[in-house]
Amino acid sequence: MDKILLVNVFGEDKPGVTNAVAESLTSFGIGVLDIGQAVIHDQLNLGILVCVPAGKLFSDIQNTLTKTLNEISMQVRCIPVSRDSYDNWVANQGKSRHIITLLARRIEARDLAAVTDVTLKYGLNIDKIIRLSGRVDFSKRDDLSQACVEFSARGMPKNDNDFRKSLLELAGKHDIDIAYQEDNIFRSNRQLVVFDMDSTLINAEVIDELAREAGVGGEVSKITELAMEGKLDFKQSFTKRVGLLKGLDEEALHRVACRLSLNEGADYLISSLRKLGYRTAIISGGFSFFGRYLQSSLGVDYVYANELDVVDGIVTGKVKGDIIDGERKAEILKEIAKIQNLSLDQVIAVGDGANDLPMLNIAGLGIAFRAKQIVKASAQQAISNAGLDGILYLLGYSDKDISKLHHN
Repeated sequence: MDKILLVNVFGEDKPGVTNAVAESLTSFGIGVLDIGQAVIHDQLNLGILVCVPAGKLFSDIQNTLTKTLNEISMQVRCIPVSRDSYDNWVANQGKSRHIITLLARRIEARDLAAVTDVTLKYGLNIDKIIRLSGRVDFSKRDDLSQACVEFSARGMPKNDNDFRKSLLELAGKHDIDIAYQEDNIFRSNRQLVVFDMDSTLINAEVIDELAREAGVGGEVSKITELAMEGKLDFKQSFTKRVGLLKGLDEEALHRVACRLSLNEGADYLISSLRKLGYRTAIISGGFSFFGRYLQSSLGVDYVYANELDVVDGIVTGKVKGDIIDGERKAEILKEIAKIQNLSLDQVIAVGDGANDLPMLNIAGLGIAFRAKQIVKASAQQAISNAGLDGILYLLGYSDKDISKLHHN
């Protein structure tokens, strides 16, 4: 009967190692069942799971490999694998796989320990770990650097909701971001990314900026804060705030637009998404004047926002048409997906406020960006410490991937 052997080769990385191993195994008529390789800081670890024909001795294979690999200063270890163990491994290929993404300014050993500990407690088995962020220039580390490690884990957690809650608590405690998502076909096949505008793409609430121009900043900011926290009905609060802008000169809109600044990573994220072939949209409870302004500078495909009513160059304190609230945002997301002939699983939604939750919750991937606690707790994923371009890691792209994209 054929037997199973795991060949583990390790040492300083150099050309020709895999070829040397394969050539040595060829004379034994061996079949390859699995193969994997990793290189960390010029140290190679190569594993080959092989099927050994009946009558061939493990000791002969070990001796042949040892002799060959000693000549190139590599080490080898051969481990027999039982049939039961192999059959169990094969059976596991049908189990669910999940991706856990750890994102921080700098990853500490305590972060790895905490994430792997909670993963173990909930019954998931990590079988692959890769670094998505670029190599770190040790002399140039700063507060705006980003580090990301992706864990691939088999199985289902004992309690999915409790596991997600534990990861959220862990992220808050360690000032890191942790995303947890199923590794399915849609993860690599999403094609539309929808953004809220205020405090998501830009680092301000435009209505607050307009209120300052109108001299009612304090009053409007209080209402905005309550609405973002979900303590006020959005439509009612929005109507009150817009009403306070009555009499504002239209030139104030241009002044505010000129001083708006993008949130960290926004420009890089959207330019990367465009190069990758994604469609992008802004669906905002803010104003279309500013949405179109961003559209022209970022190249966003769709903009949906409230139309501020202006008559003879003066803001009337009203909006044209229906107010875009949370429910309407979700409806618009569905409409764009239909136009693009996409399922909702192929859509990513990003927002920060309570009125973004309806669209975050129906999208295949909903991300709360630097959001209020109530929003983070309700959203599928949250990014609180990194920039918007951290979303690229959640999609599985590495810094190397995206850097090549921008230099081609």
